[in-house]
Amino acid sequence: MMAPPPAAPPAGGDASGFDTTKARKQWQVVLKRFMRHRLAVAGMAMFVFLVLFAFLGGALWKHKYTELGFPSYAPPSSEHPFGTDRLGADMVSQLIRGLQFSLRIALIVATVSTLIGVTLGAFAGYKRGWADAIISRFIDLILVIPGLVIVAVLARSSFTNVPGQSGSNWLLVATFLSLVFWMSVARVVRGMVLSLREKEFVEAARAMGGSTFRIVFRHILPNTVDVIIVNATLAVAQAVLAEAAISFLGLGVRIPDTSLGLLINQNRNELNVHPWLFFIPFAFIVAVSLAVNFLGDGLRDALDPRQRRVRA
Repeated sequence: MMAPPPAAPPAGGDASGFDTTKARKQWQVVLKRFMRHRLAVAGMAMFVFLVLFAFLGGALWKHKYTELGFPSYAPPSSEHPFGTDRLGADMVSQLIRGLQFSLRIALIVATVSTLIGVTLGAFAGYKRGWADAIISRFIDLILVIPGLVIVAVLARSSFTNVPGQSGSNWLLVATFLSLVFWMSVARVVRGMVLSLREKEFVEAARAMGGSTFRIVFRHILPNTVDVIIVNATLAVAQAVLAEAAISFLGLGVRIPDTSLGLLINQNRNELNVHPWLFFIPFAFIVAVSLAVNFLGDGLRDALDPRQRRVRA
């Protein structure tokens, strides 16, 4: 009598019958999830390109933003791919400089507002009581007023204190935007800390005599890092749009500084005659916003612990 053929190994295993699923580190799982998000990968590539264009383009491009004397309002050509403005300045060099200032402001706003929002939100959520009441009511009060109105009032009052002021003010604009953007981050972090403070690992740390600072920053906040990263990423896009809006209204970045919003403001009257002077800076604003939003969506999905397990 012939012996029966050997049984096939189970799916995902070897001939010994053991599961051979390869263990992955957390960052490998997150990276694999992120790379599956095609729009997020495209957004990251676009954002990296825009950053390199802004901060390295000036050194590589043949014309400097200080060069004048080219024909005014020259249409796009091989010599000037984005044309020239009314002063005869090359628009490529102007856009490089404008994008650089816009990204500087956006990155500062995202960093500062996230630090402020995370700190105050975590403090309010963990301590509760009077601290939570004061911080939450202050946030509710300020959120009633549109953020751009607050920034515009602050900018207007600051820039009119010195008649004829024309010095650098982009850092001041970034500061004003940071004072508004932290509130949404604080509300999100507060809600998560309120939930996490009742978990067993927090109770254990509290029973062992851990200080408030150690419990919040060592045990609670590391469990909210996914939300913090996503909110910080999206804050970049929001800051670019906000800076462009107030600069377009003449209340943001001013000469000798520049930004994408200021370039649009300077060329708003050329929309019908020389439309490329208006639409090209506008297209860069849209590109930055889309790239960062796609990147934020990808990070949110990749960092979500409820996603399915990634197998080798």
